[in-house]
Amino acid sequence: MPQKDPSKTEDATPKRRKKAREQGNVPKSQEMPKIISLIAGILALRLFFPHIRDTYMEMTEWFMDQAFHYQLNPESLYHLAVFSIQNIASMLLPFMLIVFFVTIVAIYLQVGFLWTFKPLKPKMKIFNVVEGLKKKFLDLNTLVRLVKNVGIASAVATAPYIIITSEFENFLPLFYEDPPFIVAYILNTAFKMAMLAMIPLLIIAIADVAYTRWDYEQNLKMTKDEVKDERKQAEGNPEVKKEQRKKMQSTTQQRMRQEVPKADVVITNPTHLAVAIKYDPVLAPAPMVLAKGANFRAEKIKEIARENNIPIRENKPLAQALYKNVQEGETIPEDMYKAVASILAQLYKFKKQGSPGGQ
Repeated sequence: MPQKDPSKTEDATPKRRKKAREQGNVPKSQEMPKIISLIAGILALRLFFPHIRDTYMEMTEWFMDQAFHYQLNPESLYHLAVFSIQNIASMLLPFMLIVFFVTIVAIYLQVGFLWTFKPLKPKMKIFNVVEGLKKKFLDLNTLVRLVKNVGIASAVATAPYIIITSEFENFLPLFYEDPPFIVAYILNTAFKMAMLAMIPLLIIAIADVAYTRWDYEQNLKMTKDEVKDERKQAEGNPEVKKEQRKKMQSTTQQRMRQEVPKADVVITNPTHLAVAIKYDPVLAPAPMVLAKGANFRAEKIKEIARENNIPIRENKPLAQALYKNVQEGETIPEDMYKAVASILAQLYKFKKQGSPGGQ
């Protein structure tokens, strides 16, 4: 018997499970809904049997009473059809609805809400004769189905034997009983047979659910390479991300070289932080942060400022506050107006006096 692929040792990832579910591939036992609906049907039949019996007797008496003098015409045939349909629906509809509802619930508890037609699409691999023969004779699922079917057949055959053997001594006295008693006895005995058979069938169904889930997990397993490839796809190829970072750094430096020369002043920490500020009442009502950076980026901002004769002022609290609270392209908050205005006022004073005011 062929084994599962030994290289598939890793549990399926959430992405793999989601994709399988979208394809309609879910761990669903075929036996559990059958057994549950069968048990529900037997219990519902026993519950509604008095109503079914009474309705059937009423219909029979009515037909027997009307058989010889009923006038057949289009109107009477219509009323006869309505009468028959209503009574048959009254007998069967509650029973059928209970079985239908229980079956739907049994399926839902296994797979949840799932609506897809993908499992119905034809697959060319089913026409592979060799693979078909392997699955027919060498697959583990074939052996499991065989054992399961033998167990079901044994349960269905054993239950009547046990009940009939235990009730054998009650058969002869039935000769002296009236028909209603005989019918009730037969139905009650049949119910005992059915319920006795349901016990091993329910055990088989539970075992089938457990096996189905185990087999599903085995089929979903992935190789280490598949897990790595999926992780790369989710996180992005490292080489691609490296190139993206390079492009981002290049774009940032280019933008920095364009914005910093427009600044009125660069405020520093003094070595770790640098913030380039410009105040133009035409552009904004308050001073604006054109560029900011830490460590290497701060050094680049100061270097560009020196190249363009932009004043550099050290103010640790202000530099830290601006760096943490104001993004590039934003105006400074009101609580920083005074500190920034003081620096800008000094620079304007130096300019009027002809002093460069830079570092």
